[in-house]
Amino acid sequence: MPGRLERCGRHSRDGWVFHRTMQIGRPPTELWSLVLAMAPVVAALAVLAVLGRLDPLIAVGLGLLMVAGVTTHFLTGQRGGSVAALDVRTNEGVPHDILERIPDPVILLNAARVIIGVNRAARDLFGIGMPGRDLAMSLRHPAVLAAVETVFSGVTELSEEITLPVPVPRTFTFTIGRLSVGDDPAAPAAVLVLHDETRAQRAEQSRADFVANASHELRSPLSALIGFIETLRGPARNDEEARDRFLDIMRGEALRMARLIEDLLSLSRVEINEHVPPRTALDVRTVLAATSDALTGRAAAKNMTIVIETPERVPSVTGDKDQLTQVFHNLVDNAVKYGRTGSDITVNVRPVERLPGTSRPGLAISVTDRGEGISAVHLPRITERFYRIDESRSRKLGGTGLGLAIVKHIINRHRGQLKIVSEEGIGSTVTVLLPVIADAEVTSPEPRGSQRDVMQP
Repeated sequence: MPGRLERCGRHSRDGWVFHRTMQIGRPPTELWSLVLAMAPVVAALAVLAVLGRLDPLIAVGLGLLMVAGVTTHFLTGQRGGSVAALDVRTNEGVPHDILERIPDPVILLNAARVIIGVNRAARDLFGIGMPGRDLAMSLRHPAVLAAVETVFSGVTELSEEITLPVPVPRTFTFTIGRLSVGDDPAAPAAVLVLHDETRAQRAEQSRADFVANASHELRSPLSALIGFIETLRGPARNDEEARDRFLDIMRGEALRMARLIEDLLSLSRVEINEHVPPRTALDVRTVLAATSDALTGRAAAKNMTIVIETPERVPSVTGDKDQLTQVFHNLVDNAVKYGRTGSDITVNVRPVERLPGTSRPGLAISVTDRGEGISAVHLPRITERFYRIDESRSRKLGGTGLGLAIVKHIINRHRGQLKIVSEEGIGSTVTVLLPVIADAEVTSPEPRGSQRDVMQP
C-alpha cells in the first residue's frame, strides 16, 4: 500500500516534543483511476438503456450504486489512513509524558548548547521558563559547562559531582550524554541528567555530627550520674536524706540528657531535609496562637504577659506547620526564660515589601523580650550549635545550646532569614523573615494589636 513515513519535532510551551506522522492511504490519483475504470461500464449501461435492452430506471440505479460504492471505498481508505496517523502521533507522545514524570532534572540541548527541552523537575530546580536560552543562563556551574563542551567535542558520556550553593547548598551527580543527530541544528544533541545526592550526604554528615556532639555533651551528666550512683552504693547507702537529695539531682541530669538527645535528633531531621522547601500554604497566626497557649503557664509563673500584634490582613506563607511551631515555641520560650519577671513579651507580625537581598515580598515576625540583653560580641555566633553565652545559667534553665541552631536551619529550609538585635540592659528582638505567597491573603479574625493576657484563664 502506498504511504509515507516521516519523523519530525516541534516546539511546545514545555519544550521539544517529538512525534511521528505516518500518512497511510491512497494518493489522490487513485480516485481518477477508479473513475476511469467505471466510465466504460456506465457508458454500456447508457447504450443498453437507449436501445431498449435495459429499463432506464434500472440503468440509472445500477450506475448510482456503483458510484456510491467506489466513493465509500475511497473515503474509508482515507479515514483509515488518518486514524492510523493519529494513533501513531498519540503513541509517540508517550515519551514526552515519561520525561515529565522522571523525578530527576532532565535538560535537552541542541548542538549550540541551547536548551530545547526540560522536564518539571528541571523547571522547579533552575527556574527555567520557556526553552531557547543558552544553558549558561540557567546553570552557570563551570564543571557542567566544561562537561557539555567535552561531550560535544566527541566524548560519548561524562559524569561528575557538583555542589550548587543557592538557595541552600545541594550536591548533585550529573551525567551528560551525546545523542545521535542528523543535519537538523535544532534537534537534540545532548541530554543532561542531574541526581540529587544531598539527602544521602547530609544523613551521613548528621550521623557523624550526632556521634561527636552527643559524646561530648553527654559526658558531663553521665559522669555525674555515675558518681552519685557510686556514692549511693557506698557511703550514702543508709543515709535517707542524702539519698533523696542525690536522686533529685540524678533525675535532673537524666532529664537534661533526654532533652539533649531530643534536640540532637530534631536538628538532624531538619538538616537532612533542609534542601527541600515546604509547599503548604500556612497562616502564621494559627501557629502563634498555639504557641501562646502552650506557654501560658510558664509565662504566668513569672507574672509575664504575651502580647501578639497582627494587622487585619496577613499574607499566607509557604511553610511546615510543625517546624514553624517549633521555631516560635523556641523563641517565645527563650523570651520567657531570659525576660524580667513581670515584663511583657511582644510578638509582632507585619508585611514587608521586599525581603533583604531579594525582590520577593515577605512577612516579618518579631519576638521581643525585656531582659538583660546580649553583648554584641556574642551575636555572630549565637546560632551555632552548643554555643552558650552563660553556660551555667543556660544549663540551670534547661537549655541544651541547640535551640537557635534548630531555628536557623528551619528558617533556611523555608528560604527565610533570621535577624537578632539586642541591647544590654534593655532586651532582645529576634525577627523571622519568611517569603509570602503572592496574592494569597486571609482575613484576620482579631483586630489590630490584639492581646492575650496569660494571667487570665
